Amino acid sequence: MELKAKFFDELTPREIYEILRARYLIFQVEQKIDYCDFDDIDFRSLHIFLESDRAVKAYLRAYFKDADRQIVQIGRVLTIEHGAGHGRKLIEEGIRLIREKMRPADIFLESQTHAIGFYEKFGFAVVSEEFIEAGIPHVKMELK
Repeated sequence: MELKAKFFDELTPREIYEILRARYLIFQVEQKIDYCDFDDIDFRSLHIFLESDRAVKAYLRAYFKDADRQIVQIGRVLTIEHGAGHGRKLIEEGIRLIREKMRPADIFLESQTHAIGFYEKFGFAVVSEEFIEAGIPHVKMELK
């Protein structure tokens, strides 16, 4: 399993394909979310992923949420093989790489409510009431 962290222009065409494939398999096939995944945020994101046999096994993207470049938002978090420990490694290494490459004051994410406990293990705290995003309950979380 290889950890990679690349800004969009550094990704190979195959990596872009594998990232979009993984996002489709999790969010549209597995979770049945009906939305357009192409939101132009990918162009300004740091893409962090675990790869094995040239396939993406876990993924997240990180981008500046504010114009002052003080808050980085994490999104599109996924693991293809659930229960294999890839999510833990992805978040631990993702936080490290975000701090190293982007140097934010805070890291922010919108978590599906069932995953709150997972993110709390890494120091994230809930900072909002529950809200519905794409038909799924979410909360906003921050890591100071």
